[in-house]
Amino acid sequence: MTIAAILGGKGREVISVTTQQSVREAVALLAQRRIGAVPVMDGANVVGIFSERDVIHGLEAHGAAALDARVGDVMTSPAITVGLSEAVIGALSLMTRRRIRHLPVVQDGQVVGVVSIGDLVKYRIDRIEADAEAMRSYIQSA
Repeated sequence: MTIAAILGGKGREVISVTTQQSVREAVALLAQRRIGAVPVMDGANVVGIFSERDVIHGLEAHGAAALDARVGDVMTSPAITVGLSEAVIGALSLMTRRRIRHLPVVQDGQVVGVVSIGDLVKYRIDRIEADAEAMRSYIQSA
């Protein structure tokens, strides 16, 4: 199964910030939406990702002054992205190797969604449970 199937189930809403927004504004958005990361946009281009980890690193390095910094100064860049046709297992592998929890999904240069490791793990568990149920039904009908 592909990332397109994941977005088909969860939706394609993209919540993002710009490089010029303050860290304080971005943190408020993360808290308000109860999310862990957002793509950072420069026009139509994804130029990075801003996550809870970036906040922690900024606070450790600069104290409370980090909240007044620009997102562009503390974001993780470049953003690691995937396409709609990427296999779920491939995206999970990428996230594990790179130690990241969120991937912007890009199609034709445009961000069309974001998937989290939680989205992908949930999908895999649902598939495993469905396969197990199909196997039980098959065995019972034999």
